[in-house]
Amino acid sequence: MGRILKPETRPPATRYRPQIAPTETGVIPETVPLPDPFPLYRGGWLGAARIAYESWGRLNAARDNAILLFTGLSPSAHAAATAADPTPGWWQPMIGPALAIDTNRYFVVCVNSLGSCFGSTGPASIDPATGERYRLDFPEIAVEDIASAGFEAVRALGIERLAVVMGSSLGGSLAVAFAALHPQGARRLVSISGSAAASPFAIALRSVQREAVMRDPDWQGGHYADDKPPRNGMTVARKLGTITYRSATEWRQRFGRAPLAGLALDSDPFGPRFAVEGYLEAQAERFIRVYDPNCYLYLSRAMDRFDLAEHGGSYQAALAASGRDGGLEQALVLGVESDFLYPIHEQAAIAETLQQVGVRTRFRRLPSIQGHDAFLVDIPRFDAEIRAFLAQP
Repeated sequence: MGRILKPETRPPATRYRPQIAPTETGVIPETVPLPDPFPLYRGGWLGAARIAYESWGRLNAARDNAILLFTGLSPSAHAAATAADPTPGWWQPMIGPALAIDTNRYFVVCVNSLGSCFGSTGPASIDPATGERYRLDFPEIAVEDIASAGFEAVRALGIERLAVVMGSSLGGSLAVAFAALHPQGARRLVSISGSAAASPFAIALRSVQREAVMRDPDWQGGHYADDKPPRNGMTVARKLGTITYRSATEWRQRFGRAPLAGLALDSDPFGPRFAVEGYLEAQAERFIRVYDPNCYLYLSRAMDRFDLAEHGGSYQAALAASGRDGGLEQALVLGVESDFLYPIHEQAAIAETLQQVGVRTRFRRLPSIQGHDAFLVDIPRFDAEIRAFLAQP
């Protein structure tokens, strides 16, 4: 997938600047350039690549109060409202003055993932070599590339060492990858509902989601028209994902067997009849209006291939340089007992490894029933843990 060039054959850096895609709310984000060319973990490179970001608070004179926030698979960098985009962000209750992530104290930078479609360079971006969208000519990206792109983005903003690197879901894995790849990059780490390696269950799920997209006739081998994307495939993929983001207990308490509102008596006998089906449909519709299918495929595959043990043969070897001999001093690892997409034993493994390499680590098993998405909805539990951790001197 994509053009793979060895370093000695790559072209010189280009000054071309691709078109910048808007966020979900239609606002053109701020971007910073990556080193040009930007080498990729699994081979190849990107030229003229950029990372979209949003920020809150102020960088202090010492430039040592910055937090880098990585997102999950689908969000943009719009984690909270800004002057440029006052719409609520995906983590609005957590970021702001006197909130858990206190912008009176910290300068917070949230980056849109490399490979995504909300301003950062990805398959939907313009290829400087052709003037057309990359589509499947985009080189394969890895979780390591996304983590390093975040590292380079904050360096472009004049930040040499972070106060904290943090993230949730995919972002939780990215924070750990960041620590492994850039041992001096941050003093503290917060990993929420993340994993150090993709599980067989998650790989199996994402393989079916990708197949749904690629089997949609409108996918056209990745060359779908902008006004005719593979909607049916993306709908099925998103519904499958949404089911795994919550727990069976939460589905039962929230919807039970309530009927779909406005259900006609002569409705399709195989159409949706329950409120939970209507919810899945609404979530899928919201997602497919804004998310590029090829970007979805690339990031999904990157998540499958991630295994921290590739770096030295074990999790401990991968993080050793960040611990006793590196710059990582403290860590907070949060997991949710009802999460079956990223089971809590995966967060426990991260916490145990950090402890083994000498990082003072707090691991919390949260009893929320909201499953993997708990960090987005069970705000009081996450607020208390993150607030206490970040309030430490």
